[in-house]
Amino acid sequence: MSYAGKKRKLDKTRQDTLYFDSYSDVTIHEEMIADNVRTNTYRTAIFRNSESIRGKVVLDVGAGTGVLSIFCAQAGAKKVYAVEACSIAEQAMEIVKQNNVEDRVEVIRGTVETVELPEKVEVIVSEWMGYALLHESMLNSVLYARDRWLKAGGLILPSRAELYITPISDPVVEDRLYFWYTVKDQYGVDMSCMSDFARRCIKNSDITVSTVAVEDVLSHPARFAELDLHSVTAEELRTVKGRFRCESFGSAAVNAFCVYFTVTFPCSDKPQSLVLSTSPFKPETHWKQAVLYLDFPVEVVQDTLVSGEVSMFPSEDSSRHICIHVDYTVGEKKIQSKTFSIPDWTSDSQP
Repeated sequence: MSYAGKKRKLDKTRQDTLYFDSYSDVTIHEEMIADNVRTNTYRTAIFRNSESIRGKVVLDVGAGTGVLSIFCAQAGAKKVYAVEACSIAEQAMEIVKQNNVEDRVEVIRGTVETVELPEKVEVIVSEWMGYALLHESMLNSVLYARDRWLKAGGLILPSRAELYITPISDPVVEDRLYFWYTVKDQYGVDMSCMSDFARRCIKNSDITVSTVAVEDVLSHPARFAELDLHSVTAEELRTVKGRFRCESFGSAAVNAFCVYFTVTFPCSDKPQSLVLSTSPFKPETHWKQAVLYLDFPVEVVQDTLVSGEVSMFPSEDSSRHICIHVDYTVGEKKIQSKTFSIPDWTSDSQP
């Protein structure tokens, strides 16, 4: 994908069209369903809340293939409205029929902001999380559904989300930069001048979605934000920010930050809540982690303080795309700042 041309801000209708079109292909649904951590945690959470779901009306926001709606029907829901904006809704209808729950699960094609339900609901379930939690901004739709359709005291699954950050040392990136110093020994051509160019290409301002190895994590993660889905507002989502403070485990070179999230499901039949975590210390999910590469590595030793503030906000080019701004200080060094974003779906040739 080329980014050589000038980027243009997309109007909201075009942003939404591109977003929903991206969910019309089987690949993304295969990836999500095959994510055992994701799918099984939702299934477990729904069945653990069967006391609150049995005989109740449920709204599934962004139902996709309808798997969560079917889980709710299996948990005893009286009625499930599976709202899905993209064409995968047609497959969801077939899946609902194949599982003999069409008498209780009704698939509705449209956005939750535009559809009309015949009644209020007691439960909202949604798998709305994007990369770095807020990419794609589907949470706004869940909040709209909460305010428009959820009865007072109703259940939201999941009910809370938290964001974490930790400094990391990614040796693969440094090896890639050092590679250009080895070319002369291999081929007799000095290409060390490529190192700076490679650094600008690799350590750019993109949010890199990748798996972070546990051994590359340099401190205990710090929570910098928490969202209560019963009370958070769309206005508050315009900027989600918080401070962080980490102390390094030992001697290393910090060359990136890792951002990840957790979501929590209340469980009426258990004293403890159920947590779906995308931490590097937990089994891998399709969300992996969001990696933010610093321009230059910074050496740390045992207990070196790494602190600062993280701000997350929608991109000016597309409100569905998240930007992350980090102000940070390592040890006694002066404060540094960098803003990151996820490259968009669009090319420069968009009509």
